[in-house]
Amino acid sequence: MLELGTKFLISYFLGSIMGAIVIGKLRGGVDIREMGSGNAGGTNALRTQGAAFALGVIIIDIGKGVLAASVVPYLDIPFVATDPDVSRVWLALCCAAAAVLGHVWPVYHGFRGGKGMATYIGTLLVLAPKLIVPMLIVFAVALVISGFVGLSTMTASASLPVTLAVTGGSIELIVFSTFMAAFIVYCHRSNIQRMRDGVENRNERAMLFRRKG
Repeated sequence: MLELGTKFLISYFLGSIMGAIVIGKLRGGVDIREMGSGNAGGTNALRTQGAAFALGVIIIDIGKGVLAASVVPYLDIPFVATDPDVSRVWLALCCAAAAVLGHVWPVYHGFRGGKGMATYIGTLLVLAPKLIVPMLIVFAVALVISGFVGLSTMTASASLPVTLAVTGGSIELIVFSTFMAAFIVYCHRSNIQRMRDGVENRNERAMLFRRKG
């Protein structure tokens, strides 16, 4: 259990490195948590700072998910022996989840982070790369129908465990993706409330059946 706990913490600390904060400091101290929706993620970065800024944020946030799922589980850490009782699959999944948790509640930045989707995608690039395209298709369909990025994100994440169950995915990935889907929805609870109140930002340019005039 020492190996699992240590690598979980390393992944959490890695996940706590926020792309929005890093790029913001490089841009002269911009803190997008004080702008727009107040979220330190790619969508708010795009809305408040533009495409170049948002691209840098997304690259960092996806990259730390990739590292947490592909590198951290296999680190040779001094004084921490490999635990034969810990499944390598579950270890990788736990490290992946820890990175997403770190992104949402970053220890370095007052536990005010993003909503986890970019880092989650980074972990999936390692753990289940074939599922990225179907998930992106679901996201795109939901976006052109609704115009809501948050709703599209939640729908895409919720589609993953369903896809795995239908296609005979491993129980480990089904459990992981179900947990992550529930967590992504939880992180978007403010979006849900704004949709209920009728004040959520809607990207009408992306909508297939947008209102005219």
